Amino acid sequence: MAVDRALETKYRIAETAMALFLAQGYESVTVEAVADAAQVSRRTVFRHFDGKDELAFPDHSARLDLLAHHLVKPTDGRPAVDVVIAATEAVMLDFLSRPELVLRRYKLTRLVPELRSREVLEHERYLALTTAYLREHLPADSPSFLPVALAALIDAIHRSALGDFARNDGTVDAYAELKEGMEWIRRILAADQGEDNPLLLAVLPDTAAVRRSLAALREQAHELL
Repeated sequence: MAVDRALETKYRIAETAMALFLAQGYESVTVEAVADAAQVSRRTVFRHFDGKDELAFPDHSARLDLLAHHLVKPTDGRPAVDVVIAATEAVMLDFLSRPELVLRRYKLTRLVPELRSREVLEHERYLALTTAYLREHLPADSPSFLPVALAALIDAIHRSALGDFARNDGTVDAYAELKEGMEWIRRILAADQGEDNPLLLAVLPDTAAVRRSLAALREQAHELL
């Protein structure tokens, strides 16, 4: 219970800070003003946040822990990409559990370059985890670029869905958009795996002309081999 109360205090401070930043401007609001408005001491603010630029990101450390937790769970034989996709979907659900936080932070990071830079830094930490996991768990004969490429693609779809959610004031289904994107990735990978042995199937009428054409194709194939 003590942990829950501490977490709720942390979120209350962050929500208060973001409301003040939006109403009065980021540069105009001091940590002391945030503490007063949240009815906590300045020391309490710094117990939860290392600096003013962290006040808009009360959830990122816990979300990185959530991602890491999903990447070390038993995989039950699932491919590495599916493990990363499942972890990314869990992260999205966690984002959407506090929609007002997502919407406020989106507005702030578009107004305040310092917070935008902080958001990029947090994003890089997330991407580093998924890249490292794929690098370690993809098949050994995978192209060297594949871990970075797949991690970036999965992340881009995640950020696109969350961005659409924020730009539309929370009125779109970000999770459904993410799921659609993840299925698209799976289809691409499935198609790519089948490219080594492509097959061409055709249904043709059994006529003399067709038989002559097929015989000619067989001869050409033998010449190529």
